[in-house]
Amino acid sequence: MTQLATRSAYGVLTEPATLTIQRRLPGPAERVWKYLTESELRRQWLAAGEMELKVGSTFVFTWRNDELNAPPSPRPPGASAEHSMECRITELDPPRKLSITWGRSDGVTFEIEPKGEAVLLTLTHRRLPDRDTTLNVSAGWHMHLDVLVACITGDKSEPFWDGWRRLKEEYETRLPG
Repeated sequence: MTQLATRSAYGVLTEPATLTIQRRLPGPAERVWKYLTESELRRQWLAAGEMELKVGSTFVFTWRNDELNAPPSPRPPGASAEHSMECRITELDPPRKLSITWGRSDGVTFEIEPKGEAVLLTLTHRRLPDRDTTLNVSAGWHMHLDVLVACITGDKSEPFWDGWRRLKEEYETRLPG
């Protein structure tokens, strides 16, 4: 991993039901923006889904977390091989900010801030409905962002589900009940 990248920085609750997590990535901002908005690149670290970059446009994210590492680690009980969710763009300022709806929460915002040759990616997931969702989301975003760092730097990431399980236990002790 290059000195321009960070991995494994824990998310924090910046409000009682709002998770904020950051990663430092090699720039430029436009490259990180492509990993957020282009389906083929986003599929490598999060979820596939074509999106029209226009406020109000809807799209479907499709997760296949087993494909994020080879061979895949065993899925936790109840996790499916594929999961889809409809989202809508609520705010757009390329290549600095993308906000989208997200299930039962109040949405997710990605902000990209240039820092010399690097960029700081800040993810904010607002109004998580309950503790179990908060723990699942915290571990999930943490792992997905670690996979993003690995994609951009050419490194390998920890097997997704193994990392998710470990991180969920760690977030259980780190985040207030």
